[in-house]
Amino acid sequence: MKLKTLDSADLAGKTILYRAPYDIEVKEVRGILELVDDMRIRATLPTLQYLLKENCKIVILTYVGRPDGKVVENLRTTPHAQRLSLLLNHPVDKIDDCIGPLVDSKIARMKEGDILMLENVRFHGEEMIDDDVFALALCKGKDFIVFDGFPQAHRIHASTTGIERHLPAVAGLYLQHEIEILSKLLENPQRPFTIIIGGAKISDKVGAIRNLLPVTNTVLVGGAVSSVFLKAQGWALGSSFVEDVFVDKVKREKKDWVQEARDILKQAESLGKTIILPKDLVISDGVLTKIINIAAEEVPAGWMALDIGPETQKDFCNIILQSKTIFLNGPMGKFEDEKFSPGSRAVFDAMKNAGKNFLSETIIAGGDTIDAARRYGNLDDYSHASLAGGATLEFLAGKELPALVPLME
Repeated sequence: MKLKTLDSADLAGKTILYRAPYDIEVKEVRGILELVDDMRIRATLPTLQYLLKENCKIVILTYVGRPDGKVVENLRTTPHAQRLSLLLNHPVDKIDDCIGPLVDSKIARMKEGDILMLENVRFHGEEMIDDDVFALALCKGKDFIVFDGFPQAHRIHASTTGIERHLPAVAGLYLQHEIEILSKLLENPQRPFTIIIGGAKISDKVGAIRNLLPVTNTVLVGGAVSSVFLKAQGWALGSSFVEDVFVDKVKREKKDWVQEARDILKQAESLGKTIILPKDLVISDGVLTKIINIAAEEVPAGWMALDIGPETQKDFCNIILQSKTIFLNGPMGKFEDEKFSPGSRAVFDAMKNAGKNFLSETIIAGGDTIDAARRYGNLDDYSHASLAGGATLEFLAGKELPALVPLME
């Protein structure tokens, strides 16, 4: 995918509507709201530094959480502005709305090099329905859009697709970097290429698995996602969590994820690809914990599979260490509980060793995945940590992300 980039446009001295990816949770610390995490802000610093060197006036637009068109005090963008100012070492002003006369007046008085953080755009209900009048109001007084909101690029909202109808737009450096890394997985990965899929739900991963199967060599499946595949093969799983059937009442659609897993296994067989499922599991009844070999023993009623077992860990790690590209989405079990963390820890350690010792490309994606990676080390241990969850998986599924369309050359 070829994007319009910063250097393809004359931005010098312009008023920029900067679509930021700052949908970041906050927590209260000694009565003050602070960001839980500043990774997404750090990722955007190169773009903002570029715009400052171009003497731009920068107006930052983002949403935070799901306030559903109402003003929610702990979802204001004030902590985001404060953290950005600290990290950028540059003043960042803040205003308590994103449209209206006061906002227009403030923007009209901005000087080159000024940065203004707008209020949470989701405080307006028009945002979620991509209202065109609202989108036009968001663009008032700006000359150009610089779009770095990759985590929101799959949304059809006023602050994504809406603003792009009214102003020319280019990709920011953060978005450009995400697209380059993920495109390489689809188009030209170093081989052997191994995909590792874990986490609780298969529903948001099916498209990516199907689209990546033709270009990968091996797929390793752990976490509760593996329970869906094991059920598809006929194994009894006791009280393990299995995302088997989903009913979308709005679309009146029913999805049988176990059947989807069967279809994926057939697709892999037809392509000559290997999908490896756990051969042993760590199970628990809430009090006791034990390891079972699934070929020899079923998961009893009242027991749940909560981690991959030591034999599976060994198999997975051997494959990872022989791979030149590794993509991981989702932990191998209930990693938050130390009793069920060894599987995830082993996989993350193997990825770090592959990257360090064999110069393999190691890419991780997803909120739980990043949480686990931090628990077992540092994000710098990996070639790339994608900061978008749904957008990353939809991109890897080959879907068109609506907000990227106007950014394409």
